[in-house]
Amino acid sequence: MLDTENYVPRLRTKFDAEIKAAMKEEFGYSNDMMIPRLDKIVLNIGAGAEAVRDSKKAKSAQDDLTAIAGQKAVVTKAKKSIAGFRVREGMPLGAKVTLRGARMYEFLDRLITIALPRVRDFRGVNGKSFDGRGNYAMGLKEHIVFPEINFDKVDEVWGMDIIICTTAQTDAEAKALLKHFNMPFNS
Repeated sequence: MLDTENYVPRLRTKFDAEIKAAMKEEFGYSNDMMIPRLDKIVLNIGAGAEAVRDSKKAKSAQDDLTAIAGQKAVVTKAKKSIAGFRVREGMPLGAKVTLRGARMYEFLDRLITIALPRVRDFRGVNGKSFDGRGNYAMGLKEHIVFPEINFDKVDEVWGMDIIICTTAQTDAEAKALLKHFNMPFNS
């Protein structure tokens, strides 16, 4: 686990030293508080049909997500019963975790420099996956691209959602911010 009191991640140092000045120059902000910054990163694994058949699958997803994030993941539960999917209200279906501060920057660094290059046939992430308010969402088909996951002990390969929330007002500002962090966009 990270000692978040004294530790400053590499990307946070880069943001303070280089990216703030570059963004201020690129968009002509009059005030440093106008410069977009990372707010939080939300990770989610949906165990879905596997969790319906075996309740231990949601716990397995939670353990894997905890290892990837470096912080305890929360089990997500069904909000209502759906008979067609054999889902009952309160049934565990996946896991999620919200990262802020040093852990957020550390995760983004590992995602960009280690995990994404390990994805098979990787050609960059979609540059159009912004929501109109400066937040970026992406998905990974396999959670095993992270080095924290021991491939030999994996019983199930999960897909995962990664949502990067920024304080940017527009998609162009958010994309510029992520490009400065070396996010490998394909368009």
